[in-house]
Amino acid sequence: MAELCKISFPGSEFVPITLECHKNLSEHLTIQNSPVLFGCRTGICGICLVEIIGNIPPPEADEQEMLEMLAANYPHARLACQVNITGNVEIRRV
Repeated sequence: MAELCKISFPGSEFVPITLECHKNLSEHLTIQNSPVLFGCRTGICGICLVEIIGNIPPPEADEQEMLEMLAANYPHARLACQVNITGNVEIRRV
């Protein structure tokens, strides 16, 4: 049986969802189940900029470069389209 991860959205009207761990968020989050909006889904537009609290892998170099431009003062900022979930997380819009 696959390991499941809980994704919650504190401060929003969206209820927590459960996804299979080790999956990319952009493949599972929709306008119906989360407050996260997506544009390019490749990490270059920045529309999916969020704050993620939880145990996830660090950003790759390309994502880190974009984060330094978009959210240098947010230590938990990530581009949701680039995140693979590995455990329970909380997601807030930046």
